[in-house]
Formats: sequence, structure tokens, C-alpha cells
Amino acid sequence: MQSKHLALVLLVMVLYGSAYPVGKIGTLDAPPLFLSSMRVLCVFLFFLPFFKFRLPPKKLVLPLMGFAGSMGVCTYAFMYYALSFTSLVAPIIIGAQLAIPFGLILSLIFLKEKISLFKWVLIFLSFSGIVIIAYDPSFIDEKLAIIFCILMSFFYAMANMMARHLKEIDTSVLNGWCNFIAFFPLIIASYFIDGNPINIISSLESSTFIVILHASLIVSVIGHAGMFYLYRFYPVATVLPFYSLFPIFGIILTFLMFKEVLTVQQFIGGIMVIGSVYLIHKENKKEAII
Repeated sequence: MQSKHLALVLLVMVLYGSAYPVGKIGTLDAPPLFLSSMRVLCVFLFFLPFFKFRLPPKKLVLPLMGFAGSMGVCTYAFMYYALSFTSLVAPIIIGAQLAIPFGLILSLIFLKEKISLFKWVLIFLSFSGIVIIAYDPSFIDEKLAIIFCILMSFFYAMANMMARHLKEIDTSVLNGWCNFIAFFPLIIASYFIDGNPINIISSLESSTFIVILHASLIVSVIGHAGMFYLYRFYPVATVLPFYSLFPIFGIILTFLMFKEVLTVQQFIGGIMVIGSVYLIHKENKKEAII
């Protein structure tokens, strides 16, 4: 990989890692569903001038709706719920890596893709690492956050699997419709669970608006655009192993922002999860070459 592309992928991983500690700041002031709805609304408004409500092919309407529900609704909502139900951000960052083993399992079920014995071992180790983190004494009263984190990872994996069927849709059209569709269930659910969105907006701190803009424009737009740009030059199998870096950057940022230090148990569990996911990526790369 060229040095300029390496610098770009590292920047994107920093942006992805920042989504969690910055998102935690948002949950201190605003409810999770409201944050999710504002995030997808901002992304939709950004892409509106580019996609202008162009319709996708009819055969892709249902997959697009499924992608919007998995990514735009469930992934974001469960992410912010996980962050709101915990005082510790690092375990949630580590847990987000479970999207990779979940993706393998979903591919086996729905796409009939084979999983080698070595990959099954790595899947087992990654989930074992999350169990170790969940039973950390400093985190043991916050198991609900781990459950939401696991759900977030599952739906993110589901969204990535559905995205395979949407490759022929232009990026702006995909992002525009995804966030447009996701906004309505999120804002309706927020209205009934969180209260009137107008009242919530009027009481927000200015820092929360910055959090929303960071999540939507910095992470979702710039981060994803950077990855799509890299995919123009390199195969997916070459780029994906770098995803194992974003939790490391996220944990570093969590320490800098909250002075949060990993316990021994979290460190061991984190090594198991991140290491297993990295090896899964490496195995995928080998298989792609073969």
C-alpha cells in the first residue's frame, strides 16, 4: 500500500475509533434514539443534493430497506444504547469487533459460505473474550451494555451482508435512501420513548450538536468515503485487516478523554477479540489470493 493510502486508512481508523468516546459524550445529554435519528438525518441532508431521490432498481428495494433497518436503525440505536448504559467505553469498542465473526456465521447460514476449522476456533476465541470482559468486576453490573453491544455488532454484520447485494447502487443513492428510510422509525420511536424531539433539542448543550455533526459528517461521511476511495485501488481483503486498528485508536482516545484504563481482565479479553478478528481478516486475505 502506498504511503499516502496508508496514511488515509490510519486516519479513517482514528475517525472510526473516535465514534465511541465522542458518542458517549452525546449520551450524557441526549437519549440514544434521538441521537441516532439526528445522525441519520444529518447524513441524509448531506447526500440529498447528490442523490435527489433517484430510485434504485425495483429488485433492490427490499434489500435496501433491510440494509436501512439493519444499519441506519438497529446498528446506531444499539450503539448509543450500549454507550448510555455503561460508564466504561473501552469494552464497547472491543465488542464492536464481534461484527466480523457474526458476519462469518451469517454468511454460512444465508450464503452457504464455508468456514474453516481455524476460523471456527477464532470465532470461539472472540466470543470467549467478550465473556471475559463481561465478567470483569468493574463491568459486571453493566451487562446490559454488553447485550446492546452484541446486538449492535450483529446488525452491523447483517448490514454488511445485505450491502453485498447493493453494489450496483450508486454510493450517494445508497446513503441517501438508507438514512432517509431509517430516520422515520427512529424519530417515531424516539417520540414515544424519549419525548417530544423539539423539547429535547431546545434543552441540548452545544457540545451535543458537535457530537451529532461528528458522528454524521466526520465518521459516517468522511470515514466511509475514505474507505470507498481505498477500495478503488485495493481489494477488500487488503483493506479489511486495518479495521482491527480502530479499537486500538478508540481505546487510546478513551484514555485521553476519560482517563479510562483497561483492567487486566479487559486487556486479556480485548487481546482475544481483536487478535482473533485480525487473524480472521488475514485468513480471508489468504483465501482471496488463492
